[in-house]
Amino acid sequence: MQPLIDNARMFGQRPEEFARLAEGQSPDVLFITCSDSRVVPALITGARPGELFELRTAGNVVPLYAFGHPTSEAATIEYAVEVLGVKEIVVCGHSHCGAVGAVVRGDDLTPVPAVRDWLAHACDEPKCADPTDKTVTEAVQNHVLAQVERLRAYPCVESRLTDGRLRLHAWFYEVHTGAVREHRADTDSFEKL
Repeated sequence: MQPLIDNARMFGQRPEEFARLAEGQSPDVLFITCSDSRVVPALITGARPGELFELRTAGNVVPLYAFGHPTSEAATIEYAVEVLGVKEIVVCGHSHCGAVGAVVRGDDLTPVPAVRDWLAHACDEPKCADPTDKTVTEAVQNHVLAQVERLRAYPCVESRLTDGRLRLHAWFYEVHTGAVREHRADTDSFEKL
């Protein structure tokens, strides 16, 4: 913890770099990813403060849109699209994902009931030919595509997609290599950026 505290102390020593941030935010990208500590959106993208609006959930899950039943995730998506006017949404899954791995392996999540209930409520089992694959690459990539499809059903996303003011991207980050792949519709595969 001490290195984190030391960096936080030094971070505040450069107020001139952050003064413009007090005026507000206008990120172009909503970046939806897993809560996993190995996935750091600003590090992966090189984004500076104010450039990404982030939504982090266990398993980068985008819950189904349900009118009258708000969720934190839906509120974040709606705010990013309607208030901030983001132009791009990236859903980024990652290799070695514990949440997706638990779903495809059918792990007993009794000791973590909130995780168990979240995944049962919010996550369909992704297609996976080899659930013993520790990287769970195929499962995560299919899961990311399912989350992108769920986004399309959000009214604010649907309307902006229709009029061309918003684009959706499906990314896959390899924890063990640092490589980032994007789904290409023309080949229906994840290819290096």
